[in-house]
Amino acid sequence: MHYQAAAAAWWGSYVAAPRNAAAAVVGDPLERIERLASESAVVIFSVSTCCMCHAIKRLFCGMGVNPTVHELDEDPRGKDLERALMRLLGTPSVVPVVFIGGKLVGTMERVMACHINGTLVPLLKEAGALWL
Repeated sequence: MHYQAAAAAWWGSYVAAPRNAAAAVVGDPLERIERLASESAVVIFSVSTCCMCHAIKRLFCGMGVNPTVHELDEDPRGKDLERALMRLLGTPSVVPVVFIGGKLVGTMERVMACHINGTLVPLLKEAGALWL
């Protein structure tokens, strides 16, 4: 997925998962999530029209982190991934879902709790996403 220059300036700088790579993988959605989550230091599963997803992407970009973002509504198998994320989290509302260093951090509430209590930056440093 590529964003136009104006959109990239608005969001800041982050790496978006290419559409063809997302569509090419066939198999168990949980295995796919695990594989995608381990490919980058910070991975966000998002929906392009979700305000909480926008907020979490802005948080990471504002910290100088360039997450890989998988927009579920733009992925042909996004609904399968969304159902798998629901099973993984045990909740009906899943996006945004954040993985740092290949490990599940959680949804918006968990990420914000880590940010507020000071544990988010060490997680990002340990994963190699932040070099402060």
